[in-house]
Amino acid sequence: MNGVLRELVARGDGLVTRTTVEQVVPRWILQQACGAGELVRVLPGVFVATHLLDHRPQQPLALHRLDPSVARRAVCAWARGRAAFSHLTALDLWGLRRQAQGEPLHLSTTIDSGLRGQPGARVHRRRDFTVEPPQVLVRQGRPVTHVERALVDSWRMLSPAEQRAPIIKAVNNRLTTPKRLVSALRGASKLPDRGALRTLLTRLAEGCRSPLEIWGHEHVFVGPEMPTFQRQVRVTLGRRTMYLDLFAEREQVNIELDGATTHGDPRQREIDLRRDALLATVGILVVRFAHRRLIHEPDVVRRETLAILATRRPTGARRG
Repeated sequence: MNGVLRELVARGDGLVTRTTVEQVVPRWILQQACGAGELVRVLPGVFVATHLLDHRPQQPLALHRLDPSVARRAVCAWARGRAAFSHLTALDLWGLRRQAQGEPLHLSTTIDSGLRGQPGARVHRRRDFTVEPPQVLVRQGRPVTHVERALVDSWRMLSPAEQRAPIIKAVNNRLTTPKRLVSALRGASKLPDRGALRTLLTRLAEGCRSPLEIWGHEHVFVGPEMPTFQRQVRVTLGRRTMYLDLFAEREQVNIELDGATTHGDPRQREIDLRRDALLATVGILVVRFAHRRLIHEPDVVRRETLAILATRRPTGARRG
């Protein structure tokens, strides 16, 4: 490879653009490096050093053969500030869902940007969009649509089994709130399965913070005989702060919904026992139901819950 071109490629950590190269060396130098297999064109005007590509023969697209971080650098060099990562790619940059190598990178741009989709890079042109705050922020050094927009845009691209997890994670990590997501949903009137997303946001606004809690809300801990549970109640005892899944204040009963994986860990079990003992010192009874029972025995769990609550009500206040 020509020495000057080699230095340019090194400065770009293995990536270089045609515009940069042609400012210092003739075009044929770039063509020669590509012909010798030293550089590969991954997008119009964007080239990478061959050693950055993996060698999977089943993957014909050069962009898909790059590590995701390098692929995103290549897309930014091609877009030249005219677009921001969005949809599933934005979820990855927000840390909400890892995008697998080989999935197309998604960008949002203005109607008149002139960008057109390329193999491995899907462009979404939008009206009333600007590539600047507050619509676009910087995450991991890359321009990205704000988290509410990314979550709503990605909803239709995910399978029903995957749809809830990024939204629940975003709310739990305090990247957004159900209220802000509802506002973003108003701007997506044609979104498929819109009703399911609105229901999820309603459950999150009511305090549910996991798929298991949503299941319990919809199938077990509801109905005229059940009290109005408070969800995710913050309790501070000494130096420890805890959040109660479901709390019946009058009965002083805390219902905990134990997930299928985390609570099978002996260390987690020890933490739970210490927590439950601490709550008992202030008169709060902790009742735990495992994932398996909640899913497969909802009616039995419901009857047990009602019986426990009945024993905890003050004399004269018990129902029946």
